[in-house]
Amino acid sequence: MASSLQRIERLSCRVVRVLGCNPGPMTLQGTNTYLVGTGPRRILIDTGEPAIPEYISCLKQALTEYNTAIQEIIVTHWHHDHSGGIRDICKNISNDIAYCIKKLPRNPHKEEIIGNGEQQYVYLKDGDLIETEGATLRVIYTPGHTDDHMALLLEEENALFSGDCILGEGTTVFEDLYDYMNSLKELLKIKANVIYPGHGPVIYNAEAKILQYISHRNIREQQLLAIFRENFEKSFTVTELVKIVYKGIPENLHNMAKNNVSLHLKKLEKEGKIFSNKDPDKKWKAHL
Repeated sequence: MASSLQRIERLSCRVVRVLGCNPGPMTLQGTNTYLVGTGPRRILIDTGEPAIPEYISCLKQALTEYNTAIQEIIVTHWHHDHSGGIRDICKNISNDIAYCIKKLPRNPHKEEIIGNGEQQYVYLKDGDLIETEGATLRVIYTPGHTDDHMALLLEEENALFSGDCILGEGTTVFEDLYDYMNSLKELLKIKANVIYPGHGPVIYNAEAKILQYISHRNIREQQLLAIFRENFEKSFTVTELVKIVYKGIPENLHNMAKNNVSLHLKKLEKEGKIFSNKDPDKKWKAHL
């Protein structure tokens, strides 16, 4: 069962979490949005989903409680439970200057429109620094969950805002496993003290959590490689592999399992360990 999180909680002297009020199977207790800094203007990381008035009320309450305003908005990635609240914030929370909304560009490039185009993204790049009173955030490009995903290192605390790359509970989904595993390895090198995730509670043993994520994926990969090694002359469809690797899982989880296996196979193909034919009913085989 997911642990209970307060709607507004001060996590450190420079980090306040405001819950997105959008609980669900994929969002856990809801999207974590964060006010970062110590001064009268702070950085907001992520914005929750569109049309959630409770979130706007909570964000207003947090700004009042900490006697601060929003300096700028940073979006960790394009998914609507992280970028969807931008318009509502701009419309309902007045600011003395126009909001500056920053993110990494899609890769490959794709035009992105906020709402009806009344706001434009300012694009960041890997390694950029974003500063406010009491806080310095360094952008870390972490593709895999999405092609534009970023984590942010809060230098004063050696703390990572992990977006959806690492969650406070359970494991995350991804678009590209090869990129995702490389992102996890990059985050491991940072040796962060703490992780503030995009969903779920704060992670206080950062290294152990990242190693757990890497291990979880490696175990699944080794299972697949073992099948190919033991049957090196045979080709397998994704469905056949799912029946072996996910033996006994309920029928309603087969599509998710197929997606996971497909992403593992694409990674192994990128690494030259297996190859596939070009037939409509795609089959995979060990690369000898």
